[in-house]
Amino acid sequence: MKNPNLERGAFIPYRRSDLIKLCLEDGQLQGEKARQFHQFCDLLSAFYHFKFHAYLERLKDNYAPFNPDSATQSYRYDNKTRENQLIEDFEILLKRANYIPVSYETLQQAVEERSLIDVQTKVDFDDFEQLVFYYRGDIEEVVKEKKFFFRTVEKSINMFERVVVLIKFKEANHFKRPKFHFFSSKDFSPEKQGFQAQKIYIYYYKNVPKFDMELLFPNIQTSMTWKDRLLFLVPAIGAAIPLAIKTLPKLVLVAETILFMLFGAVTIFGWQINEQEVRDFMPVLTATLSLLVVLGSFAFRQYSKYKSKLIRFRKNITDTLFFRNLANNSTAFNSLVDEAEEEECKEIILVYYHLLTSDRPLTPSQLDRKIETWMAEKYQTYINFDINGPVDNLEKIQGDRESPLLQRDKDGYCQVLPLSEAKALIDEIWDNIFDYANCQISPKSSS
Repeated sequence: MKNPNLERGAFIPYRRSDLIKLCLEDGQLQGEKARQFHQFCDLLSAFYHFKFHAYLERLKDNYAPFNPDSATQSYRYDNKTRENQLIEDFEILLKRANYIPVSYETLQQAVEERSLIDVQTKVDFDDFEQLVFYYRGDIEEVVKEKKFFFRTVEKSINMFERVVVLIKFKEANHFKRPKFHFFSSKDFSPEKQGFQAQKIYIYYYKNVPKFDMELLFPNIQTSMTWKDRLLFLVPAIGAAIPLAIKTLPKLVLVAETILFMLFGAVTIFGWQINEQEVRDFMPVLTATLSLLVVLGSFAFRQYSKYKSKLIRFRKNITDTLFFRNLANNSTAFNSLVDEAEEEECKEIILVYYHLLTSDRPLTPSQLDRKIETWMAEKYQTYINFDINGPVDNLEKIQGDRESPLLQRDKDGYCQVLPLSEAKALIDEIWDNIFDYANCQISPKSSS
């Protein structure tokens, strides 16, 4: 069960159309003003949809040489330049969609946290030539965990509502160096797992627990925990020490017994081996073999328990990757561009609405507090609104006019154009996006 009142960063957890309704239900815009505000929002949305469509096309063009799912051949370009531009644009896109980057140190710390399945995991981040990791929505969720005797307890865990991962593996030579992990799974090989060299892989997930973030990486290594290792080794060592002390004086008799059974009574280095000595040793040998069988059975049971943990852990991986996956590779662009478009429009709508309905000009910091308070008091939604982005975007909507949609005075106070002028400005910019009216069409030449 999720707590809906937890802070979600700058993400606004309402659809754009619903946010427009919330603004109108606030009651400060009535009649014709309400109708004009709705028209302004429609024009703004259409304008930003066009802008983000161009952004999407550039992302797809730069991703084409690195797309592992591509069914077409790519034109000859400077792939390194395209790769750098792709990574830069992709990170800008995620930030515009109010995603938050995760540093390597934070990611390493999160991966080292214990999973619900008690298995030691490791991700070698040195395997990646490119690694981009972003999240949105750091919330808590209450889950039920099984304990002894079928007892279940409730446990609060940190959850990322959305996670985006971009990876590119290093060259094949990097994976040829030997790696050793005590009681671990086999070393990772991208080729054996179906990954293509020099390709970039993008994964988009929902509802990922922080302590399960390692499941999102294809090069995850599993090994026994120290608890498993102790349960595996300590009983074996504890049983082996007294066994060794007890049987060490008789070790020579083991060889003698084997020789006696093969050749009968023999003399080795002046030591006569006879049947009576063999009979005296047989109980010791039988007890030793029985102890070894018991010890082997115990070790086998402990290893079987470990293998069962691995099976449950791999099922957890399957559940995470299958049921929580939203999109992969190029298909992720469409979803993320749509989210970025939604977030920017929602931010601009909130800024414009609150400046439009304010009885006095506001500074960006005052406007920021007003929006956060409005969302919290009216709709019990707690966000850390990012005021700089929408204010800058509104200042850039100007076209050929002298005044932009939002302008600041010398003291930093913000004001916006009235609804009629704001609509006319965006409509004018929209009309001039394609100016082909005066293009001359050459007549077809006669054959």
